[in-house]
Amino acid sequence: MNTERPQIQLEDNSEQRTPCVVVVDGSASMDGERIDALNDGLKVLESALKADAATSMRVRVCVIRFGDDNAVDVLQDFTDASEFSALSIRANGRTPLGTAMALALDKIEEEKQHYRDNAISYTRPWIFLISDGLPTDPGVWETTADRCQAACKDNKVAIFPLAVQDNMDMDVLDRFSDKGAMKLTGLQFKECFLWLSTSLQTASTDQTGEETQIEAPEGWCHV
Repeated sequence: MNTERPQIQLEDNSEQRTPCVVVVDGSASMDGERIDALNDGLKVLESALKADAATSMRVRVCVIRFGDDNAVDVLQDFTDASEFSALSIRANGRTPLGTAMALALDKIEEEKQHYRDNAISYTRPWIFLISDGLPTDPGVWETTADRCQAACKDNKVAIFPLAVQDNMDMDVLDRFSDKGAMKLTGLQFKECFLWLSTSLQTASTDQTGEETQIEAPEGWCHV
């Protein structure tokens, strides 16, 4: 991974930024149709973000995968949407959801420091969490959920958890956001990521400090 690339992008592009971390479940239970639909959805996100010239220069994307033996990996470090390339997510292992979200919060703070160092303005960062199972990192996920709640209430980040299976216990995912969690309808990841792209486009045009008014998700999810 080229660690110099984010700094080069910030030097070359002084546009206001909207950072978004996509945290994806790569555990074994996602294997099959779920992981295939997720990967197709990420390709839609890439295309949609790049389709608008301003959005492609303002939105910054980071992708974190969790799975394997309670492992967490940054598959794509923060990059301008114009440079974002959807990688294929594989399904294997466990569900260290709390560890992944802790890393996402840390990456957000690291990214904001880059903006301050380069005199770049930014809107509220987003974390979009996708999971189909309960955390396998007891003790960690509870502490991280509290961090997430505090960060949301302090307007440091907006977190959108999404459950992939309809019968999933929502109490856990609800704890990671002050907005509560959503359930994906079927495997409508393409529609989900189109909504995410449109919402990020809206957020990227807001003035710093404004509350983003995004369209309510319709059709592809339910409570």
